[in-house]
Order: sequence, then C-alpha cells, then structure tokens
Amino acid sequence: MSAAGRRNPVRASRRTLAVGALAVALTAGLAGCSGSGDTAQQGARGGAGAKKAPAAAPQSATRLIGDGSTAFTGNQPDQPVWERLKPGQQPPQFVVFSWDGAGEDSQKLFSHFRKVGKRYGAKMTYFLSGVYLLPESKREMYDPPQHSPGRSDIGFNDVEGIRDTVRELRGAWEEGNEVGTHFNGHFCGKDGGVGTWSVEEWKSEINQAKSFVKNWKTNAGLKGEKPLPFDYDKELVGARTPCLEGRKNFVQAAAQMGFRYDTSGVNDQIWPKKDLGLWDLSMQLVPVPGRAFQTLSMDYNFLVNQSGTTQGDPSQHEYWGNQMRDGLVQAFERSYRGNRAPLIIGNHFESWNGGTYMRAIEDTIATVCVQKDVKCVSFRQLADWLDAQDPDVVAKLRTLKVGEAPQAGWKAFLTPQPAAPAGAPAAVKPAARH
Repeated sequence: MSAAGRRNPVRASRRTLAVGALAVALTAGLAGCSGSGDTAQQGARGGAGAKKAPAAAPQSATRLIGDGSTAFTGNQPDQPVWERLKPGQQPPQFVVFSWDGAGEDSQKLFSHFRKVGKRYGAKMTYFLSGVYLLPESKREMYDPPQHSPGRSDIGFNDVEGIRDTVRELRGAWEEGNEVGTHFNGHFCGKDGGVGTWSVEEWKSEINQAKSFVKNWKTNAGLKGEKPLPFDYDKELVGARTPCLEGRKNFVQAAAQMGFRYDTSGVNDQIWPKKDLGLWDLSMQLVPVPGRAFQTLSMDYNFLVNQSGTTQGDPSQHEYWGNQMRDGLVQAFERSYRGNRAPLIIGNHFESWNGGTYMRAIEDTIATVCVQKDVKCVSFRQLADWLDAQDPDVVAKLRTLKVGEAPQAGWKAFLTPQPAAPAGAPAAVKPAARH
C-alpha cells in the first residue's frame, strides 16, 4: 500500500457509495453501510440487577490457542451479572453503540472511541472485518463465496495495520467491550453479493472470518506480539451483515453455528424477539429532525439522506452532524420516557463529511450514557440481560408500541395479577340499569 493508504484498509479499494437499497429509500436511507469511504464522569446509572462482575483470571491462567494468535485468559473483565426484573420494576434503558468493519487506521478512530467509552462508562460492540487481519501479500488465502480467491470489496491490510488493529481489539476486550464480526469481503448487490449467498456459503464466510482472527500471527509474521485475550470460537456470538443484505440465510447459518444475536435487519424501537433462537437486535428507524420521514440509526443512512456523498458541501457539515445527533437523542428520549425499548445505533470509523458523524456519535454518547437508569452496553451484554428475564415479561414489554409508556405506570404494568382462588365463583357482571 502507499503511505496514504497503508493505514486506511477500507479506503485502499473501492470508494463508491453504490450499495443495495432498501425498498423504501427515503424512509430508511440506503442499506445499512457502504463498506468503503473516501469527552466527564459516568454518572448515576442504576437499573435492573447488575451485580459486580467477577474479577478476571490472573495472567498465569493464560492458555495459548493454536499458533498463539488468541488465548484463553479467563472471564472477560468488567462484565455485569444481570438479574431478573423484580415484579413492578421499571426496566433500564439500554443503548448499544456499535461499529462496522472495526479496524485502526490513520484516522485512529478505534483508539479514540475506546477512550470515549471509558470516559462515559459505555461498553460497545466492534464488528471486525476479518480481512483487516490478513496482509495484502496473503490475500489469496481468502476464498470468498461466488468470487475468485483474493477478491474483496474492501482493502486488505499491511503488517503495521494488523499490529495496530490487534492492539485496539485486545484493549477493547480487556475493557469489557465485545468483538463481533462484519465478515470479510463486504460484497453487496446482485452480482455475488451476500444477499445471494446460500446457508453453506455463509458458513464458509464465517469460518474464514474466524480463521483470519485465529491465525493473524502466522499470516502476518508477528509471532512476537501478544495474543488476543479470548477464544474467538466462544467470543463470536453476533454480527451485522454487509449492507444489511442476506439476513435470511445468514441467520440460518448463525443459528446452526451457535450465534446468539443478529443486528442486520430493520426494526422499530420496540422490544426485541428471537428469530431461530437468535435475538433480533436489528437497526432501528429513528427521527430525522426537520424532515417528514425516519431513517436507520446509522451514520451512513443519515449521510445518504443529507448529502448522498462522503464529500458534501462543507458549509453543511455542522448542520448535518447536529441533525444526526438530535435525531438519535430524540429516539433515545422516546424510549427512555416511553417503552424503554433498547436503542440500537450503528456506525463506521469514517471521516465522512468532515468527520461530522463522528462528532455526532460522541455527543450522543456524552448525552445519553450518563443519565439515570441508562446502560450503554454491548450487544452481547444486552442479549445476556434478555436471556436472564422471564420470557413472559419480555413478551409483555413487546406489547408496548414505539414511545408508549404503560398507562398505569411500570409498577402496575409489570406486577403480576393474583390468580383467583381455586373454586372461587366468577365475577358477576352487574345488571344493566334501565
């Protein structure tokens, strides 16, 4: 790679915004991501049942896996231990900030948002693209479905880029964040895109993404580096598909491979349900202030509805960033004061339109993550909480519409009604008066 492109693996290849469109482009923007691209105390955050997490295993417990690219190091640090909601207890407000194609490049946005997360007590999910741990010289090792070996619609990396990305992944996990996957080649559209892949082709893509993580030391010749501190076969439990395409067959493959959630669809801000055993934690429709429609809760979709390009009118950059921030905060407020449905937000480490969307996300984190009863968590942590709840309670939460708070308050809404004693006569309806 050139010096300019060396630490920008995504920019090293295609730079277009031509990705698959959703059926309602104005409502949701184009499909969720492009695959290319030209700061306080935590505050009081109570809520349902988070106990102190067990301490991480001592360093002596480290057990290298395979070539030493990964290792078992004990329980992940800084994880909540959830409890069931008590009868009548209001659920916490969950917010998930997530990043597609997470890698550290010359913008240093991965390392920056790790600091932002620590500043505001936010855990996040980083969806790693496997080819970011595969050097350009070894690109032929990637055999993508329906494409020739070595083909990718995003860039491979160089050795220094792999070293930097691994450093950030290691630190993120040790700080309690999640490492998911954004797969590998980021193929979109009808010509061999992920939306055309079979279940078996998805399994191949997943296994290759795992392999690049589990063998980065050998592939990059970095035997002296520290391992990633997790067993990726166990760590990897969720994903977001490129351009939000191919979800149907991906979920089938993921269910067979032990995944726990997917975040590749389009939802309203309501409580989630399971699909083939996976929690559907899809992207959500959120307000676009000043406009008569909603869009997906992702930086790219705001961009599509604002400039349609990564290099829009500089005089509009501040306005566009403010519009995204205000839309996300409005979405937060209608859940926080309404049905308390988790808010799902997706992003890219990109400086589109002068970096205005990165500023918008940082402002949103600073605004929402410090509020009472708010928990900014990873997808895995949210899935843990959902699995800890009474399924009947989650089903009842799903009856609340977008922004709808229980009419009689949370205590009445989530307090079970006592059953009538056995043999008790049924209530008699009073006779109508004439």
